[in-house]
Amino acid sequence: MSNQRLIYGFHAVNARLWQNPKSITELYVLEGKSDARTREVLEKAAAENVRLHFADAERLNALCKGARHQGVAGFVDASKNHVHLEDVLDNLREPPLLLVLDGITDPHNLGACLRTADAMGVHAVIAPKDKSAGLNATVSKVACGAAESVPYITVTNLARTLRELKEYGIWIVGTDVGGDADLFHCDIPDSVAWVMGSEGEGMRRLTREHCDMLVSIPMFGTVQSLNISVSAGMVLAETRRQRGQ
Repeated sequence: MSNQRLIYGFHAVNARLWQNPKSITELYVLEGKSDARTREVLEKAAAENVRLHFADAERLNALCKGARHQGVAGFVDASKNHVHLEDVLDNLREPPLLLVLDGITDPHNLGACLRTADAMGVHAVIAPKDKSAGLNATVSKVACGAAESVPYITVTNLARTLRELKEYGIWIVGTDVGGDADLFHCDIPDSVAWVMGSEGEGMRRLTREHCDMLVSIPMFGTVQSLNISVSAGMVLAETRRQRGQ
């Protein structure tokens, strides 16, 4: 049971049904619900031979601990979507674009980062196993399906992983208010891993020391910092813009 993970909401469940249906151990649908989205879930679940249960609202609410489940929830075998970093890098057909999250413990922030990463075509999101939010139902819900599409790779030693990325020819670029250059006036390397720390504390010292370059995000208003997913969206979008030139 330790590998069982709850997912809920149409985005998370549909993404799992279409991308990795064999990892779903059982699916719960609100009895009597027959709208188009629910019918789509039921049809796909039947086609993939997913074990299906119809449950009343009280059962679903208890299962999801009061979260907004939209009448659909399920359990997945988390061990069946484990991905190794080498597998990702060895199968790319374009320069790697990676996002490294150092010390992001809030599941809402992680979910938002995964959604942003998916939108910007990030090949993998990397995080240390300790002091980081793990994939859970909240992350899947906030990510709107991106938790099922973007490889989320947790590593035991982040500093060692950054050194391994350099061996692949990938530049390690960190975001920092005191960066060597600002985002809009620097040449972003073709192969890049963007490293971002928590909004309050930033990157850890050892992580910062492994960065090849530090880049700041220009601020033109009165706020002193940005949410991690907003910052990620800005640096990833600028990376894609420069690649397209």
